[in-house]
Amino acid sequence: MPQTIEAINHAKAAETPIIVAINKMDLVDYSEETYQKIKSDYEAFSAQLDIGELRYLPMSALEGDNVVNRSENMNWYNGAPLMSMLENIQISSDRNLIDFRFPVQYVNRPNLDFRGYCGTIASGIVKKGDEVMVLPSRKTSRIASIVTYDGELEEAFPPQAVTLTIEDEIDISRGDMLVHPNDLPYLSDRMDTIVVWMDEAPVKPGTQYLFKQGTKKSTGTVSDIRYKIDVNTLEKAEAETLRLNEIGRCDVNLSQRFTFDSYRGNRNVGAFIIIDRLSNVTVGAGIIVG
Repeated sequence: MPQTIEAINHAKAAETPIIVAINKMDLVDYSEETYQKIKSDYEAFSAQLDIGELRYLPMSALEGDNVVNRSENMNWYNGAPLMSMLENIQISSDRNLIDFRFPVQYVNRPNLDFRGYCGTIASGIVKKGDEVMVLPSRKTSRIASIVTYDGELEEAFPPQAVTLTIEDEIDISRGDMLVHPNDLPYLSDRMDTIVVWMDEAPVKPGTQYLFKQGTKKSTGTVSDIRYKIDVNTLEKAEAETLRLNEIGRCDVNLSQRFTFDSYRGNRNVGAFIIIDRLSNVTVGAGIIVG
C-alpha cells in the first residue's frame, strides 16, 4: 500500500487521472468482500487529498480477468475492464494555452539588421502584433514577427520553438521572459515551495545553492524548512533538515528575482532544480506553491 499511496501523490502533483487497479484477485478467489475492503482503505486515504475522481477495478493480470474483457469470475463488478477504461478516460490537457510565457534562451543577432529572441513557448499563445512585456525590466513592445526554420508564422503556441522579433530595441538577455502585460506572473526573489531532496548530504537552511528555473539561474538558499511530509501518511513533522528522498515545504530566498507561476497553474514555469555550486550535481527539485 505505501507504494500505491506514493504513486497517487505523484499523479496528484501531475494532475493525472488515477485508476486504482486492485490486482491478483485470483489469489482471494475473486472475493467481492476483499475487494471492497481494499477499496475502502484507499477511499479513506484519498479523502485527505485534493484530487479528482478515483476509478477502481478488480482484476487478475495473470488470468486476464478485467484486463481486456469483462471477467466471468467477477460478475459482481459492473464497470469496464482496464483497457477500455484507459482508452476512454478523459485526460485534461497539460498545456496552458491562456498565460503566455516565453523564457528567452538565446539572443540571435547574425547581423546588424536582425535581432531575434529564441526559445520554446512554455504556455499561452502569441500572435504577430501582440503587445508583450519583458520581465524583469517591465519594458513593453509588440511582436514584429514569429520566425521558424520553415518560415514565419502568424501565431505560435506550446511547445513550439520559435524566434520572436519585436518592434522596439529593448535590452533583452537569456533568462528574461516575455509575457502579455495584462496577464503577469509572479516576479520575486522569494518562493514558497515543496522540495524533494536528492542528495546524500542533507540540505540545511542557509547553505548556498544554485537554483535553475527554466532558462534563469540564481544563487540562493533554503531559508526555512516549515515541515517535512511523510509520503505514506501525509503527516507533517517539524524538521531542521531534509535528507535523501525526503519531501518538505520550504521557503527559498534568491539573489535575483525569478519570474514564475504556481506549479498548479502552470507547471512549465512553476518548477525548478537545485544544483550544488561546487560539484554541479543536481541535489534537489521543487515545485512552486506561490
